Amino acid sequence: MISDSHRKKEGFQGQKAIVIPRKILSSKCANNHIISALYVTDIGYYPKAKYHYRERPHGADQHILIYCHEGKGEVTIEKNRFTIEAGEYVVVPMKIAHAYASDENKPWTIYWAHFKGTISDSIVSLIKKQVNGYKGFIQNNEKSIELFNEIYGQLEKGYSSDHLQYSNMCLWHFLSTFIYNQFDVKGKANQMDTIDKAIDFLKNKTDQVLGLEEIAAAVNLSVAHFSYLFKKKTGFTPIEYFNHLKVQKACQYLLFTDLRIKEIALELGIADQYYFSRMFSKVMGMSPNEYREKRIH
Repeated sequence: MISDSHRKKEGFQGQKAIVIPRKILSSKCANNHIISALYVTDIGYYPKAKYHYRERPHGADQHILIYCHEGKGEVTIEKNRFTIEAGEYVVVPMKIAHAYASDENKPWTIYWAHFKGTISDSIVSLIKKQVNGYKGFIQNNEKSIELFNEIYGQLEKGYSSDHLQYSNMCLWHFLSTFIYNQFDVKGKANQMDTIDKAIDFLKNKTDQVLGLEEIAAAVNLSVAHFSYLFKKKTGFTPIEYFNHLKVQKACQYLLFTDLRIKEIALELGIADQYYFSRMFSKVMGMSPNEYREKRIH
């Protein structure tokens, strides 16, 4: 633990930080319909922050995300105490007692942001659900750091409505890189889990008719276990999801080709065009012909 005489809240070589005036937050963020759902209150970067230490017995008025780029430190949230190292991040919910400190021998370099807004609680809950706690690991940090710099750079230019709106719209993307770090910047899975693999399998089979047994076998799982995992992750049964993919493909045919409904059904492996129309209507809330007419006009 850092001795009292060495503790520092700030004052590190190369550090940068912006604390947005609370008057600006209340007048231009909290009351702005575009960004009131989620907005930055404070943001900063502390390189090699030796003796960095903060303790808030009553928590902060905002949620906090700290990303450790290099070195390591220690974080305590209520009674949960853990080490955070390079590549890891921690989320600290607002109003929760916490403390954190840089390691004396291997001081951390951190990117951090405080944020709040009407949906900020839900964002933090989602992060906690994804990492099963307060601490997570981010595999590819280039996009996160790029977005951090984009947010910081805009706020550095001042607090005009345009700068605030742009930077805080970037905040959504910034946080999403931590929540959904399994996707790279092109939207492809870096390390696909079993359900990701199953979805990729289904995407390439929209011209076929598949049974549940065949889909489960493609990822080497029993039907029961696969069905449970699939619905837990997606909210849909595998067959429902497969039908959604077929309908998505059908929408493209309806928009960009002159194929008749029967021909589109056959492209999707469905011999009965009436069955296809019913499936399409159930998903889209309108018939294939209505969809085509609506998009044309």
